[in-house]
Amino acid sequence: MADYQAHLEQARATGISVYAISTDPLDKAQQTVDKSGLTFPVIYGVDGPATAATLTCWYEEKRNIIQPAAFIIDPARNILNVTYTSGPIGRLQIKDALGLVGFYASKKISATTVDKDRGWTANVTGA
Repeated sequence: MADYQAHLEQARATGISVYAISTDPLDKAQQTVDKSGLTFPVIYGVDGPATAATLTCWYEEKRNIIQPAAFIIDPARNILNVTYTSGPIGRLQIKDALGLVGFYASKKISATTVDKDRGWTANVTGA
């Protein structure tokens, strides 16, 4: 999350909002916010198994954590990209997110649909 905080102004200048979701209770989530100097919203105390099921990401019962997942959602609330990881390698970094948003904007990609047989497929609109 520190990487997102370090580039938060650049993200906001691009029109990107950043949020974090945590299973931590308020006191532990506040410690993370304070330690990392986070200024973006951190949604805390979520039900781990239910949230993981809703977001279709991995839940680790032993530590009561949702493994990292990153969602790029357009202003119309369409999912443009989802990145799931099961550990520290492969997490979506803010520079990659900014590049991906720029790419989508240049190609006028406006939405992603779910096809249960083929997975995620991008719909391209405009010229």
